[in-house]
Amino acid sequence: MMKKSSTGPIILNSLAEYHNMVGLPKPEHPLISVIEVKCSPNMPDLPDDKLIMNFYNIFLKRNVSNVMFYGQKYFDFSDGIMGFSLPKQVFTLNREADFSKISGWMILIHPDFIRKYELSRRIGAYGFFSYDVNEALHLSEKEERIIERIMLDIRTEYQQPIDGFSQDVIISHLEVLLNYSNRFYNRQFITRNISEEDLIVKFEVLIKDIFQQESVSRIPAVSEIAEQLNVSSHYLSDMLRSLTGMSAQQHIHNLLIDKAKEILLTTNLTINETAFKLGFEYPQYFNRLFKSKTGSTPAAFRKGIPAN
Repeated sequence: MMKKSSTGPIILNSLAEYHNMVGLPKPEHPLISVIEVKCSPNMPDLPDDKLIMNFYNIFLKRNVSNVMFYGQKYFDFSDGIMGFSLPKQVFTLNREADFSKISGWMILIHPDFIRKYELSRRIGAYGFFSYDVNEALHLSEKEERIIERIMLDIRTEYQQPIDGFSQDVIISHLEVLLNYSNRFYNRQFITRNISEEDLIVKFEVLIKDIFQQESVSRIPAVSEIAEQLNVSSHYLSDMLRSLTGMSAQQHIHNLLIDKAKEILLTTNLTINETAFKLGFEYPQYFNRLFKSKTGSTPAAFRKGIPAN
């Protein structure tokens, strides 16, 4: 039975609890469920409270507009979109929204279903599970058909008599689904190249502005920069890696090293003073990073000694 603490949200610990909440029959498999989304004006009386679902959620939906949000942002898409959420993600429904036009599919996956598989350890590498709502994946009609087919294959498999290969086959389908999603996100980064390039410029300007200050209290974290750019840290890193081959952290380090070179060549600051000026708490960390990026120590670089 779904639980609600006296001060917190409703918590769904099982797929059966979700099925019950939205008025669906019991799931055919206790740990994985593929649900066709067919909303109508006669939606069940869903709770007004925030929801925490303690399982993975992968969805393909159409005509989603101001229906729900997670984080702090509403969905506002009419075309086919994909979204991904991790266990313990907080959702809130907008009870004044029109649910009648929503359609699509969703897969609910309990963590226990993948726990003994390598996928359990690798699923965190798919950054889109941590993207903000405005960073959803927009699909073409062809891409929608691919994703829908895989979801139906998963449902067909668990509807068959279970044997020693059933779970392995479903896990394989899930991995294919996630790999296609990764491909489609990279396609989206490229097709939205203008807006993404604008984001790269803003990112680099922001970092350079930080390092132009008289002194930096600490090296900026990717999450802090992403927040100022109104994107999630995972989306920022994945977008940068897709378009430039480097993550957000690598970009920050490269811009930091550029500033360090400038200081070393144009000022009389000691190596330690340079490290502190750039936000390093311990100068040895600065020395180590500088050498890993340039092949020279800061002292050798200042003296013009060639890199090893």
